[in-house]
This record gives sequence, structure tokens and C-alpha cells, in this order.
Amino acid sequence: MRSGIEPVYKPVGATSHDLVRAARAAWTGSDGKPPRMCHGGTLDPFADGLLLLLWGPATQLMERLHDAPKVYEAEVSWGRETDTGDAGGITTLAADASPLTPARLEDALSEQLGWQLQVPPATSAKKIDGEPAYERAHRGEAVELPPSRVYLHSARWVDHTLPHRSRLQITCRGGYYVRALARDLGRALDCGAHLSALTRTAIGPWQLPSTTNVPTLIQGAALHPWLPVRLLSDQELGALRRGEAISSGQLQTRHWHPPEGFPLPPGVARAMHQNRLVAILEASPEGWRAAPLLRAPI
Repeated sequence: MRSGIEPVYKPVGATSHDLVRAARAAWTGSDGKPPRMCHGGTLDPFADGLLLLLWGPATQLMERLHDAPKVYEAEVSWGRETDTGDAGGITTLAADASPLTPARLEDALSEQLGWQLQVPPATSAKKIDGEPAYERAHRGEAVELPPSRVYLHSARWVDHTLPHRSRLQITCRGGYYVRALARDLGRALDCGAHLSALTRTAIGPWQLPSTTNVPTLIQGAALHPWLPVRLLSDQELGALRRGEAISSGQLQTRHWHPPEGFPLPPGVARAMHQNRLVAILEASPEGWRAAPLLRAPI
């Protein structure tokens, strides 16, 4: 069984699901059944960069990818807001961007740092009654999404070609919409803005692979290395499999540390047995409980 996390490059124009479909077709077994897999976070078709493919039991690790820092390089175009938040949308606001200065942009960007309430774009994958918002938006229906609590750890302007566009680099937590950041900056500066280019360069310790790299599977202690480790005995593994809690025990340190000050979830650890990842643990009054217990060690 193919199992682990595979970093791949997603080009502009392809959807994240295009890469999943192609990978599933390439690895269909002799019995004709495609392997269990998913991706670890959508990249819009206009964006490129790092996409994580999760295979086999590693699909159970997808939700915990939101805890990891993600790094993006983005281009913001000034003077026009669109309904999608990117260059392919319909203009909803146009204004003069000539008063913009680097100092004003620095001030506006600093206001976006830390924990914020952010309204996702109408064309996001957020669900409304079980249906992605973008499907309703593409049918022409009005979409109103509630704000989500998101986290922007750092942001810096790389360069400016004012009043037309600027480039920036950000580090954020999963669930952050860079299109919404561009929209909110344009509104704060009274000129409108949209995202004209986006590249995801890193998720946690995993960097953007070269298009010529041979894909490799990440397994064992290299999985979710921002979480501390609880080593298991055979008896403790058996207890987790029976749905029982195990003692808090001694934690080993993380194998990879995020940027200083980046918020990691408390009371979460990796359970390792014989150098394989067998569960994600959550603290409870009774001790550690598996959440989830993986279908097979990775």
C-alpha cells in the first residue's frame, strides 16, 4: 500500500484535484482499484507551487496540516477589486491608486498581522449546507460567508511597482486566504486591490520541489515534525487500539521547529512505535487518546 505524504509542484492552470486524479490514475493497482488519497490544501488554478499529496493512512493527517506554517509569495494589483479576489473576476470596485506610497503600504500590512476575523472569498471552498461556496457563486447566486478566525504570522513587502502592483511574502496558518488579504488591503487603502499571482513555497518543513525532482514519500518521524513525540510500548499501542487512554509519559522534542512565536496547538503529539507513526494524540483528563489512530503505521 502506498502510504505517506508526497510534495509535488502544481503549475498555473491546473486544479489541485487535477493532480490528485492524475496521481490516482498512475498508481491504480492491478485489481483496478485506485489508492486512497487526497491533497493537503487547495491551490487555486491561477496559483502555482507546493501541493502535498496524502496517500493511504496519511489521508487521516490532513486536518493537522492546518497547524503548520505556510509560506506564500504573492503579487497584489492595485486599483481594482474583483468578485473572486483574483484577476479572473468581475470588477466590483475601481479607484485611483496613485496616492499609494511604500510607507502607507507598510502601515496597512502591519494591521493585518496576528489573529484576525477574515471573510473568505465568495469563490472559496468553504461549505454552505454541504456545498462549496464557489459552486453557488459560479451559478450566479449571492454568497455571504461568515468570518473565520485566521492567523498571519509575518508579512513583508518584497518590492513595489506603484501605483500598479506590489509583491509580498507571508507566513500564515492553514485556512488563511491570501485573496482576502489583497481585498482587505485595497479596502483599507481606499483604492481596491486583487491578487494577480500566488506561489506557495513551503508548508512546515517541506519546500517547493523542483519540477525535475523525483517525487519521494515522507514517512515515519518526518511526518508532522512540528509536533512532539510520545514513544509507545507494545502494550500502550494495544491500549490505543482498544480505544483506551495511555499515561502522559515523557515527550520527546519536536523534530522541526516553526518560526519563533508561531502558535502551535497545545495538548497534541505524535505516537511513534518502532519508528513508525501510528496515531496523533490529544491530551485528555485520563491521559493521551488517539485522535486519530491511523489505519496502518506510516
